[in-house]
Amino acid sequence: MLNVLVIGNGQCGNRILDAINREAFGTGSKYAKIFGKQKFKSNVETIAVNTAINDLKEMQFTKAKDRIHIPHLHGVGANRNLGKKVFESNKEHIMRNIEKRGRFDIAFVLTSASGGTGSSFSPLIIKELKDRYDFPVYSVVVLPFREEGTLYLQNSAFSLREIRESGSDGIILADNQFLKQMGGDVKTAYDGINTMIAKRMLFLLDSLDSEMMMVTDLGDFKTVMSGGAGLATIGFYQADQEVPVINVIQRALSSQGLLFSTNVYEEASRAMIIIKGDRKYLDIDEISQEVEKLSSSIGHVFKGIVVRDGEYPQVLVVLTLESASELERLYSAAVEAINIEREKKSRVESQKDMDKAFSQIDGYEPSY
Repeated sequence: MLNVLVIGNGQCGNRILDAINREAFGTGSKYAKIFGKQKFKSNVETIAVNTAINDLKEMQFTKAKDRIHIPHLHGVGANRNLGKKVFESNKEHIMRNIEKRGRFDIAFVLTSASGGTGSSFSPLIIKELKDRYDFPVYSVVVLPFREEGTLYLQNSAFSLREIRESGSDGIILADNQFLKQMGGDVKTAYDGINTMIAKRMLFLLDSLDSEMMMVTDLGDFKTVMSGGAGLATIGFYQADQEVPVINVIQRALSSQGLLFSTNVYEEASRAMIIIKGDRKYLDIDEISQEVEKLSSSIGHVFKGIVVRDGEYPQVLVVLTLESASELERLYSAAVEAINIEREKKSRVESQKDMDKAFSQIDGYEPSY
């Protein structure tokens, strides 16, 4: 049995972690965390970290003992420099909470790249984990809606670079901008995205610790994640009726199933495909046809098959990327955002008119 650590940093990371716990409890009841038991196949420890107490309080499916509040008023206000200072002041408290959970075979750090606590804490937590332990640490990083503002864009650019430099064994990308195709209002979109990521994470954890007809395991996952440019994403599709498994694989590899915008056949480097379902749906020739098609374009593809009686086929694909044109566009937007913020600051610093206005009351006191 694998020992897995999952850390949710900041509001976004907390919400994804809460969605993972909700799915693991297998119930929509908020009392599940009190009376229920999570249905993880592995030994999974979950920890939520945040400076904003209200974000921790809103978690419905994560036990109180698994929430770490780092006191700093009500968050760090999207200021990554402030977030780093707060982390350093509380580093040992966070690491003690992790250490007392035991030994691990693998860790995942869930975060947004754009906010304050998550984007500043995550690179530093990953570095501490890598310095102190010898298990692989992967990050699941959510990119912002592009219209969220200049601060979030510039935070994303610097946070992603720092996560990569922190020693992370791989970055799994999810992109709110890409996933907003789900439609609906903002809250519905966020909730849907969190659930999408949570279901993929649970499928992945289940697959790394399963007895398969054709085996993929933690070693294969490590090999896949070590390929490419240190970036990855996940594709998933679950049939809700009897359909050919070849169609399910194709949909998992399409924009319908991916968490991040990429042309799989042009930008991917390695892949791991796990197919799950009733044996009668798992046509080996169809599976081999799609795997060969993918491997002929990108190179090596690991394949695993999990037989589950009575289940329609579902497919998870982990893809490492050797290039990411969408990420290049994000960085271009971030540079523009940084320049906009610099220009604003420069205009304010050179503005003397208000100083002149204020100086008119020098020597006066209010008269009542």
